Amino acid sequence: MEALTILALSWQHLLIVAIVLLVLFGGRKIPEMMRGLGSGIKEFKDAVKEDEKKSPEEPKSNSTPSI
Repeated sequence: MEALTILALSWQHLLIVAIVLLVLFGGRKIPEMMRGLGSGIKEFKDAVKEDEKKSPEEPKSNSTPSI
C-alpha cells in the first residue's frame, strides 16, 4: 500500500498547472504577478528583520499569575 503524500507533484502535473496558468492569465500578466509576489516576500522579510532589531529579546516568564 502506498503512503498518501500531499502535494506530491510530478513534472507532468506541473506542466499541466503551468499551461492552465498561461491560458488563464496570459503571457504578459504572469511575470508581473511573480514580480509582485517577490517584492511582497522581500518586504515581509525586511519587516521581520526590522521588528527583531527594534525589540530585543524580552525575558519570557513561564510562571502563571497568582490569583
